[in-house]
Amino acid sequence: MQDKISLVVGGYKIENFISYTIDSDLYVADDAFSLELANPEVKVFPGLQCELWVNDKCELTGIIDKVTSSYDKSGRKLRVEGRDLMGLLTDSYCEEFITIQGMKLKALAERLLKKVPFINRKNIEYQENITGKLKSKKTSHISLFDTAQNFGQIEPGMTIAETLKEYSHSRGMMFWSKSDGTLVFGRPVVSGEPSFYLINLKDGKENNIIEGEHVEDISKQYSKITVMGQQQGTDATPAAANSTKATVMNDVVRFYKPLVAKNNNDSQSPAMHARMLKEKMKHEGFQLHYKVAGHSQQADNYAINTLCHVDDEIFEIKETYLIYGRTFEMSKDKGAVTSLRLGYPGVVQ
Repeated sequence: MQDKISLVVGGYKIENFISYTIDSDLYVADDAFSLELANPEVKVFPGLQCELWVNDKCELTGIIDKVTSSYDKSGRKLRVEGRDLMGLLTDSYCEEFITIQGMKLKALAERLLKKVPFINRKNIEYQENITGKLKSKKTSHISLFDTAQNFGQIEPGMTIAETLKEYSHSRGMMFWSKSDGTLVFGRPVVSGEPSFYLINLKDGKENNIIEGEHVEDISKQYSKITVMGQQQGTDATPAAANSTKATVMNDVVRFYKPLVAKNNNDSQSPAMHARMLKEKMKHEGFQLHYKVAGHSQQADNYAINTLCHVDDEIFEIKETYLIYGRTFEMSKDKGAVTSLRLGYPGVVQ
């Protein structure tokens, strides 16, 4: 099946491209796109909201950042570049420099997003069953959305995206945007049936992989991860009583290599921060990169935050992984291809 791509902007649909790159990454705040058009018939301006459709499915909702017009002997050309709606949040700086100690995540998100255009604040998703441990004799688990923490102060120079990302990380969650522009607070997919299958067998009969790369790296990993914190107390409270500390071990590194970090948010944060650091190291230490023909499999477009089963006899891998990054590309020499970046499921970073 030939892939069908369209850019919808200002009520018009553009479908003829010389080349394009449409990138999505679960761990990158703003997804970007670049499209090259020949002899464009529609006037396109920076600042317009747009949608990118792939095989009749909306794969990116965003804003045009840059338009470059040119011409040569073959005619006029137009390059259109932009990002998804998260680009607004990475560009927009906080205007209120307030103490948000005791503020819950939903309240903070609603306050920071109040003036941001194009964002549908009514459809923000707060994933259910996101819980964490609480140091209490009566309660062992709490809802991380309903619990305030001592995140502290919004400082000048902080963007909306980094503020919400930091608050989310202190609760062991992530903050990202879906293809339709819906904002999500939660965790990546952990388990379930795979949506896609990548195959590279030595007999070559069912292979669908063009090229692959397997990365194993311990340069940024540590065998012991300790996060320490200091909580605010009273004058009568000894400083040691307000100290918090959490340690996790990482057996991937076979020799002693310690990391010590600081997190003063609250009593829960050091433990969650330590686990998140371990997950981040795990993700950075093992990655799979594949390139396949076309943009879909069994009529479904390749998508981030979905599971993919890999059967690769060259790398001796037969396992299910998370698609965390996906790039749709088309050029005259390569045709339509998709680059997929795979890692461990459920990793927060």
